[in-house]
Amino acid sequence: MKNVKIPEATVSRLSVYSRFLEEVEKQGVNSISSGEIAESIGGTPAQVRKDLAYFGEFGTRGVGYNVHELNEQIVKILGLGKVWRVILVGAGNLGSALSQYQGFKDRGFEIMAVFDNDIHKVGLKLNGIPIYPTHQLADFIVQHNVQIGIIAVPAQFAQDVADIMIEKNISGILNFAPIVLTVPEEIEVRNVDLAVNLEVLSFNIESRRN
Repeated sequence: MKNVKIPEATVSRLSVYSRFLEEVEKQGVNSISSGEIAESIGGTPAQVRKDLAYFGEFGTRGVGYNVHELNEQIVKILGLGKVWRVILVGAGNLGSALSQYQGFKDRGFEIMAVFDNDIHKVGLKLNGIPIYPTHQLADFIVQHNVQIGIIAVPAQFAQDVADIMIEKNISGILNFAPIVLTVPEEIEVRNVDLAVNLEVLSFNIESRRN
């Protein structure tokens, strides 16, 4: 990989390219052009080529890309192709929805356990995943070498949960709580604020109307 700063938007598009390539490979497609990829995801051929160029040379001019080989390379770039051990903190409505999302498992993210403080939920299973009390979170991370934590708790509890994950050397956090977490630089954090995304959507809709 070239030693340059990769735009986050490029990484996001790589994920979309990969999922598209998986689908067309299932349909028996062996080769594909940048134009066909772009058309499928609403981009431009130049953008597809630029995104891929960050990571090397792919495909043959005038011929296109081998679907299987290109997806293999993208999967490798994204750090997929292996199992990532994940835990989910929060067994409420959002946690329940996240736990049953098949896309996580399909892409190699295995949610091993759910944690919650509700004694009526502890000991049960959430979509087949066991629910443990939150006080067992630290030990579980260490014992199972958990790499990624998902936080789906109210904002006032999110930092406490993150602190436990950080203390036990978790590598990355996907945060759904509407709060900016304080974490060391070496911890990767992705914040997903659903309300903010809806507000951006409403702003863009109103802007188009005006």
